[in-house]
Amino acid sequence: MFSSHDLGASLYKTWSDTQRREEIARLVEGYRTGLPVGILCKMTETIAGSRKNARKHLHAMLTLQERQVAVERETGGMQIIAKQFLL
Repeated sequence: MFSSHDLGASLYKTWSDTQRREEIARLVEGYRTGLPVGILCKMTETIAGSRKNARKHLHAMLTLQERQVAVERETGGMQIIAKQFLL
C-alpha cells in the first residue's frame, strides 16, 4: 500500500526513464492548459525522483520564456519555489 503523502513516488520509482519523461511531458502540457505551476513542480519532482532531475526535465520541455513567465506570475513562497525549479 502506498503512503498517502508520497504522491505516487513508490510507483514512479519503478518506472523507466522513458515512462517518467512521458508523464512529465503530460504535466507540462497540462501546465500549458492551466495546471498551476506549483503542482507542475511538485509532481515533476516526485516523478523525476529529485529536484535536480525535475529541473533538467522542465528546462528541456519548457522554453526560457515560458519558465520566466511562470515565475513572474507567482508571488511570495510560490515564486521562490518556481524559481528553484524553472530558472
